[in-house]
Amino acid sequence: MKHVIGKSQHRFTKDKSCLTDLITFYNKVTCLVDVGRAVDIVYLDFSKAFDMVSHSLLLEKLMRYGLDKRSVRWVGNWLTGRTQRVVGNSSFSNWQPVTRTDLEVTGIDFLKSQNSRLHHTDAYHTESLVVRRGQAFQLQLSFSRELDVADKLALHFGIGEKPMKIRWTLISLNPRREQDPSGWQISIIKNSGKECLLSVISSPRATVGRYILNVKTGTNIYRPQNNAVYLLFNPWCEDDVVFLADEAQRKEYVLNDTGYIYVGSAYNIYGRPWNFGQFEEFVLDACMYLLDKSKLKLSNRTDPVFVSRAMSALVNANDDRGVLMGNWSGNYSNGTCPTDWIGSVSILQKYYKTKKPVCYGQCWVFSGVLTTVMRCLGIPSRCVTNFSSAHDTEENLRVDIYLNELGEKLNSMSLDSIWNFHVWNDVWMKRTDLPAGFDGWQAIDSTPQEQSQGIFQCGPCPLKAIRDGDVYLPFDSKFLYAEVNADKVYWVVKKENGRNKYIRISTETQGIGMNISTKAVGQNKREDITAQYKYPEGSREEREAMQKASSFIRPSGMIPRARFASAVPMGDMAPEPRVLHEAISKTGLQLEITNKEALYPGNPLELAITVKTSTPGSWTINLAGSCQLQSYTGKVEASLGYVKETIKLEGKSEMQVPLKIAANEYMKMLASVEDEVFILITAIAEVQGTDEKLTKETTMSFEYPPITVQMPETAKLNKEFSCAFIFKNKLNVPLDNCKLLVEGLGIFKKSVFDEGHVKPGRIIKTEIICTPTRLGEKKMIAKLISTQIKGISAEKAITITE
Repeated sequence: MKHVIGKSQHRFTKDKSCLTDLITFYNKVTCLVDVGRAVDIVYLDFSKAFDMVSHSLLLEKLMRYGLDKRSVRWVGNWLTGRTQRVVGNSSFSNWQPVTRTDLEVTGIDFLKSQNSRLHHTDAYHTESLVVRRGQAFQLQLSFSRELDVADKLALHFGIGEKPMKIRWTLISLNPRREQDPSGWQISIIKNSGKECLLSVISSPRATVGRYILNVKTGTNIYRPQNNAVYLLFNPWCEDDVVFLADEAQRKEYVLNDTGYIYVGSAYNIYGRPWNFGQFEEFVLDACMYLLDKSKLKLSNRTDPVFVSRAMSALVNANDDRGVLMGNWSGNYSNGTCPTDWIGSVSILQKYYKTKKPVCYGQCWVFSGVLTTVMRCLGIPSRCVTNFSSAHDTEENLRVDIYLNELGEKLNSMSLDSIWNFHVWNDVWMKRTDLPAGFDGWQAIDSTPQEQSQGIFQCGPCPLKAIRDGDVYLPFDSKFLYAEVNADKVYWVVKKENGRNKYIRISTETQGIGMNISTKAVGQNKREDITAQYKYPEGSREEREAMQKASSFIRPSGMIPRARFASAVPMGDMAPEPRVLHEAISKTGLQLEITNKEALYPGNPLELAITVKTSTPGSWTINLAGSCQLQSYTGKVEASLGYVKETIKLEGKSEMQVPLKIAANEYMKMLASVEDEVFILITAIAEVQGTDEKLTKETTMSFEYPPITVQMPETAKLNKEFSCAFIFKNKLNVPLDNCKLLVEGLGIFKKSVFDEGHVKPGRIIKTEIICTPTRLGEKKMIAKLISTQIKGISAEKAITITE
């Protein structure tokens, strides 16, 4: 302290006292008087220093001068317990203690408006503070008196049932201590009077979830009335493993609460509007409940790899009574038909309220809900649709399709299946558990298809691993690779002497994994991301990836894998199953399948199969073609009709063979199934006198009249506006039990309107009154369902201003 206390200081220094101070003072004064100098003396009264001067200022000054903390604390203790009295005109008051009360917290302002805006969490419908990890947020503390350096202050953030420091589940932050070992930081921004502004930065590797905040001052603990703080992943933080550099992508894959899920068939794709609603009431609570239900170690909840894999399991209800019960039976009497959902909000709200699985879901519903959960937790996510998606149960990169001699697909014989489309998810993250180069988009899937490590979960698997054939990498890379790369092998099953004989017709190597689709960033249109999943068919890179993948996948050999094939003794079929090698085409045989008229329900299905040859010669061709109704999973619901002809072609020529199905052949079936069905047309052509055989398969969708949404382009916050939905039945058949489903996030809660029976030509109009509660662009979604129609969707955007 020599640099602080000068030579003129007489108290608190060796061999000096008040007496030596007075002698030195009077010596200077008398010397000046002796030489004729004027002397002015100012008397300072320090008698009230202990009750008039801020003790905290005194102590802070000592700290600034370099006095150690222990000594400052001693001085602070010495300043306490003093007594004082007033003296005047020889009169004395009673002695009174100079009180220094214990510091108590009287309130906390979570500065929710300011913090949530900076953390991009202002849309969450919750009273609690929601922040993202690795980013500063501020808290305003109010005290019973001024905070000084001698006071003990600590903020405790606890997560889990029994928070403990040793497990990093209790974070204790002291603003006067060095950075906490957990990686969290705290500092005092401003200390004025009885208020103190603090800045808290959580670790970018912190556990994600619901924390409870308590403030400790000395022996006092303050528990705010609403002391929950939700901590999410942070795509805006460079040190977070979910960091996404592009702001437009962050807005799309984290903040956008509406979107599209693409369905249909490979050559007839359309988008289903979907309300993700990750910011809606109770959705965040439902996601926190799922995190707790996952039984993940809290230390694993720092890592999006573990979290996304756990959520892929919990969004389905198969193993753990998760969110959605899957159902592909066609009977949905005890729940909601999967085609009736228009968003995730009501599903998650119902699940959180009942803690029971919601009935029912299919792949696009699972994907929509999983997108909601991922975006709600802060992990960038998108719905991905794979058209002609293989379900390869044996992971041998082959899907066997069995046809009868009429070209009709045989449901019961196949172990594998090809879905018209299958919807899963991509999530964005760094893969610190894998070698370098596998960061970025990862595929996850909550649809319960196959078990992984004993439960129905799938992923995350790097898209780069799928594209490059690195099927040895976790998780579930073999299954996902097969979904986009398997070969289709067509077999004709013929009866010989009462037994089945399997004849391979053709192998199609480019019919799986087509037009892989997601919503484009910032635009209401489809983006094709096939190139992110696979190299161009037939390219050198694609062949190398297939060779690499095949080295890790057991080949099955080219023998039929029909469900009942083993019922026929192998010796009775032939020495071994007949396998035909691919031959160079002598005829240039080609097949095309088209529809002559729009495929409206109630109209005849006007189809045509065109047979072409392109080489010289006279060719006799046996043609068989069939028309069936099938669900999107490839399950045949009904056989509608077939054609079987022998045609002759000369050289380069073609012939069109009509295939017409009357309306009464399919309308009864269309009304009896609750699922949306597609039209499957299959053709088999065999050239007589050669080994040439060719199969062609096409899936088509029915077309429907549109819904028109009438509402203004803009509206004012909290001001009513009207919205109308108009539908005219242009079909030739009545629509029974029509219902209109309507939902607009932030403008109109989900409602169902019963429209009854709508005869051909009738127009229905439904009007609603909306009151917007949020600013920005919002969307109104409408869906019409009936006995005959499983879903006509429409949407319209509106901008809400102040």
